[in-house]
Amino acid sequence: MFHYIALGSTSEISGSAHYLNLAGTGILLDSGQDPNIDGVAGLPDFNLLEKHPDWGVDYAILSHAHHDHIGSLPVMLRHFPHARIHMTQPTRLLLDFLLPESARLQKKRFKEGVNAHPPMFTEEQAELAAYLYRSWPLETPFDLNEGVRAQASIQATFYHAGHTLGAVGTLLEVEQGEQAFRAFYSGDLSLRAQAIQPGADFPKGPVDVLILESTLGADPTAELTTRKREEDRLLEGIQKTIKRKGSVLIPAFALGRSQEMIALIGRWKKQKKLPEDLPIYTAGAQRAISDIYDRTRFISPRIDEKFEVFKIEQKRLPKSKAKLDHLISGEEPGIFIVGSGMLFERTLSHRIALKMIGDPRHSIFFVGYVKPDCPGAVLLEAAQNRTTEKVALDPLHQPEGMTIACTVERFRFSGHSNRRELLQVVEKLQPRKVLLVHGEDEARIWMADNIRYFYPDTEVILPTQGVPVLVA
Repeated sequence: MFHYIALGSTSEISGSAHYLNLAGTGILLDSGQDPNIDGVAGLPDFNLLEKHPDWGVDYAILSHAHHDHIGSLPVMLRHFPHARIHMTQPTRLLLDFLLPESARLQKKRFKEGVNAHPPMFTEEQAELAAYLYRSWPLETPFDLNEGVRAQASIQATFYHAGHTLGAVGTLLEVEQGEQAFRAFYSGDLSLRAQAIQPGADFPKGPVDVLILESTLGADPTAELTTRKREEDRLLEGIQKTIKRKGSVLIPAFALGRSQEMIALIGRWKKQKKLPEDLPIYTAGAQRAISDIYDRTRFISPRIDEKFEVFKIEQKRLPKSKAKLDHLISGEEPGIFIVGSGMLFERTLSHRIALKMIGDPRHSIFFVGYVKPDCPGAVLLEAAQNRTTEKVALDPLHQPEGMTIACTVERFRFSGHSNRRELLQVVEKLQPRKVLLVHGEDEARIWMADNIRYFYPDTEVILPTQGVPVLVA
């Protein structure tokens, strides 16, 4: 008997945590935290497993190092301290940096009163978790055969997912007597090549169960968007901005999107489409992560193994407020690639945006997902509606708001496959059952309706948090 249960929310894009009990062996697929909810409320509900005395966690498998997939790992280990944790080597290096960084940020936000919840784990707890880490190359099977209640032999194999550095889909193969069972967990995936990484790879089908992300299932625009068109639009926007002696702010996530943007701009400089001396300013965690990108270029799939993020000249963003203000108000154009990607308060991108909004020379270009109601979304909506009202991006310190004079645009550089591409994954793997996860209800419903239409022999399941599903 093989069971699945969602420990995290299944009706939104939040903290991923999917539990499989395969013939007595407990496997947790990701251990994330909802990045939009502070404290315990943003965690998966690990207590759900206590309702099933035979359901422990023997292994955790991490698809990649984004916070919504790894952010609760130290908390999970308090519940299941003997679980061994498997991932790729790039993901392991990222965890060594990102989890202690998360602990420091939680402590700082709590101390400053920004977060009402005490830190969920300490730096020491994050660092101690590393002794349980195991890393594996792509397409190299490894055994999961040491579970306390294991009744069958299990092998796992990682396949490149294309989403970000170290990201994988995971094939699980179980042999129990004369019966064989195959399950594939997609994680977050991109079939399209990006600036640094090629598109995803997959095992040969068929599989019995496919656990499939549905992030862009409700987004019809994504399937009509080509990467080349978005690249051309972004290049044109930068060229127009520097022509009027303005600077460009690109709010970007520290892992993945920042490195992609640096690679793109470096390519345009090499092609003489942008001035070679146009400065790129970066800062903080993204620089540490870019170093990990460079160190792992020979052990993770790349379009060009020789490419290094730090071979593209970058200047450190000055820490001094006076120097930063001088850069933004000066006559010399520059490109600022800094976090957060959604302009959250007290971040570098938020500080710079407040300086740029009132100056018509400048541009703010969003290149990733922007959550509704976050400061970035407020700014985008106001700019798209061409409102003449003042926009309050910092209600605490500037309740009167500011008039938008700069250029504000959004460009689609998603690391996720669009919904038509997700249907191609179903076509390729030919699953008997599909479990649709990691998407809002509207996205999962669209995916379910279309899978049922095009693949009527495939059973489609929309899991609900805490409700067990018998998968075989």
